[in-house]
Amino acid sequence: MTASALAKRAYGTASSSIRTSRGIEYDLFARTTHQLVQAARKAKSDFPGLVKAIHRNRQLWTLLATDVASEGNGLPADLRARIFYLAEFTQTHSSAVLRGEASAAALIELNAAIMRGLRPAGAGTGR
Repeated sequence: MTASALAKRAYGTASSSIRTSRGIEYDLFARTTHQLVQAARKAKSDFPGLVKAIHRNRQLWTLLATDVASEGNGLPADLRARIFYLAEFTQTHSSAVLRGEASAAALIELNAAIMRGLRPAGAGTGR
């Protein structure tokens, strides 16, 4: 085996991209929102799918609320309060969706807005 081949083999895994916290959060929101969009489209024919998607979205927002409520969170207090409020809204609106009193559109729009804020610098808007 040549030195070049040995080097590629030894350092091949090191060339994988390093993910940032924002990137991980973005991906989590993207997967959760995609599942919510799909479930909302089929809500009438697959209510259990909607319940699952709503539950996953609630878990995500509960995690965010827990994080921003912790003393060690480094975000500004005002931003932490706004995120916590959005988590509360998500919980309340999700209940309304499950009761058939509201659509999932507001939840989807909220998640999309968060994703826009998390989008890596220099990333396109997709438009």
